Amino acid sequence: MNYPIISSSLLLLSLPLIAAPNNSNNTSQNQPLDTLIVTGRALSHYKEDAVSIGTRTDTDIDRTPQSVQVLTNTLIEDQAAHQVTDLYRSISGVSQDNVSTVTFRGFHQDEQLYDGMRGNPYKGFFTVPQLVNVEQVQAIKGPAGALYGAGEPGGVINYVSKKPTYEQENFVKLGAGNKDYHSEQLSSSGPINADASQRYRLSLYQDESGSYRNNVDQDNQNIDLGYAWDISDDSLLTVQYTNIDQTLHGARLRGIPTDDDGNFLADDSWNANEPGDHQALDAETFQAKLEQYLTQDVSWDLGLRYFKGEETQKYHESRGLTDTNNDGVDDAIRRQYRDQRRTNEGVTLSSNLVFELNDHTILVGTDYTRNTYDYLYYRTNDPDTLSLATPVYNADASQYDLALRTDSQTVSQQLGLLLQDQWAATNRLDLVAGVRLNHFEEDFTDHRNASNDANYSDQGVDTRLGATYQWSDNIKPYTSFSTGYQPQSASDQQASVGGPFDPEQSQQIEAGVRTYWLNNRLNVNLAVYHIEHENVLQEDPNDSDMKIALGKVRSQGAEIDVLADITDRWVANLSYAYNDTVIKQDNEDGIQFAAGDSRRFSNSPLHQLGLWTRYDLPSLSSSVSVGAEYVSEQYNRDHQKVKPYTVYDATWQTQIDAWTLQATLKNLTDEVYATSGFNRNIGSNLGERRRVYLSAQYDF
Repeated sequence: MNYPIISSSLLLLSLPLIAAPNNSNNTSQNQPLDTLIVTGRALSHYKEDAVSIGTRTDTDIDRTPQSVQVLTNTLIEDQAAHQVTDLYRSISGVSQDNVSTVTFRGFHQDEQLYDGMRGNPYKGFFTVPQLVNVEQVQAIKGPAGALYGAGEPGGVINYVSKKPTYEQENFVKLGAGNKDYHSEQLSSSGPINADASQRYRLSLYQDESGSYRNNVDQDNQNIDLGYAWDISDDSLLTVQYTNIDQTLHGARLRGIPTDDDGNFLADDSWNANEPGDHQALDAETFQAKLEQYLTQDVSWDLGLRYFKGEETQKYHESRGLTDTNNDGVDDAIRRQYRDQRRTNEGVTLSSNLVFELNDHTILVGTDYTRNTYDYLYYRTNDPDTLSLATPVYNADASQYDLALRTDSQTVSQQLGLLLQDQWAATNRLDLVAGVRLNHFEEDFTDHRNASNDANYSDQGVDTRLGATYQWSDNIKPYTSFSTGYQPQSASDQQASVGGPFDPEQSQQIEAGVRTYWLNNRLNVNLAVYHIEHENVLQEDPNDSDMKIALGKVRSQGAEIDVLADITDRWVANLSYAYNDTVIKQDNEDGIQFAAGDSRRFSNSPLHQLGLWTRYDLPSLSSSVSVGAEYVSEQYNRDHQKVKPYTVYDATWQTQIDAWTLQATLKNLTDEVYATSGFNRNIGSNLGERRRVYLSAQYDF
């Protein structure tokens, strides 16, 4: 019998799935955020007081025993953030990894949540989520397995989507910039009927842009539709549909080879891809959520999210340096041409039942995800080389004799049942205890060789214990212990790729304090943590088709987040993270390693500092903002250095009647830098050179 499928049916038939409607969201919809702020209150516009990401119930952040950060819509607009990578400076402990993945407290992951549910249309591909329809970016630090199931221990990002509004909001927004950038957006949201019990949202967006790199441009198109219905005073139904079309030429856009000290071996415009190389993503999502109060003390919700994405990739991959004239200096690269098609389709059901029982808030939650991933992969070696100094792009991919490398399908199912108690033990002390049971099944089918077919199932338990204490109105410490569990995929269990491997397991101890000073004009949060993660899979540096397991990776560090009203007109947001992530034991030979730099985990910088500060000019209906980001030295997977970097941004914004005008300069000093590294063959990933973005929004 298929346990997950039967259980998922029971989920719909026998569990009244539930979590209280977020009334605070309805309030925010009644009060649209202004793009121009003249009051200068950082804690009002850059800080959120309550979210559900840390507990799956609507809980004050100060009563959540784990580090949580929220980037509001105002901060996103102030920074002119187009995609999530533009916001990493404002999330302490988060930095860019490779392509679409992120480094979170030292660990790499590409899983994201959308409105608290799995169903990332970008997952498994090599594209980056856009923010055009995102209201908030939320981050919970450390293992979140007790809440959301299998995942990496560094943390998880949750995107809160924009919903239909109670008041009419219409605008047209046009953008322009250097490197042939232009964008267009039409957005309309508001009531359908007189009492606003039914509401709609429509957003149409597209942009195109070139690059300072050879053979690179991009094209994004996004359609977002929403409908909300207040069925009664106690019931809310929200339905959303999103269509995503993204084409990136010159991709998969990889890095530039470096020497062991991180020096680029080619000009920053160099690219291994030909003009015709590209990746194209066509994706869509459908999401529905029903929220209801059954009684004054019992609430429930049921969420469904369907997602499907197909990405085609045709590109040249660097396969290593070569010396073409035998002078002892590598002057070119060998390349491999790859033709791939990846299809990812799935559905998530999520439910929460919440009981408010005197001093206890009891959560009974469940979620089920089914995912089908098809992968077709052809490749061949390019007989020619590509010069590092004077590249000539004339390869004819139509003449290649491609060989089939992979033709497979992976069907995975995950089912989780969680129980959580939030206990207000005293007026000052709050305790949280949670446990989650996980069941995982995966079927791997190799259409080329049936002997590689595999079925894999596993069970695991995630737990969390935590406490918050209100020492005073100004000082609120917390502590927690949490565990994480993630089974290996069936395809990674094959001997042909280095398997079998034990499941990944992790645990974290965290302590922190949230403080408020100067009549709440200054908010300083401090967190310290220690994470141990076992059986981490990585690509074998000596063979990209193989995996290796690192016996134990240890991450420990501290994070400081500051929100400050320096004056009534001058606000600042600062985030600093110290993270020491090292490989402590290698499963390959069981050797114990010291915590030296030579064994640091890849793309885990020791220091990160992000700053965003804004000064309002009420007499001019304007504001100016400056941002800075510093990332210290890193190492790639072959332990080559990735140099530290510092970049600066600036924004000017003004409002004239119904018009909002904004000019943004990114990378003011035109720094040439690497955001992260991959390996010796592919090199380091470049950050953007100086970019100019101009926008004009008309509200009507």
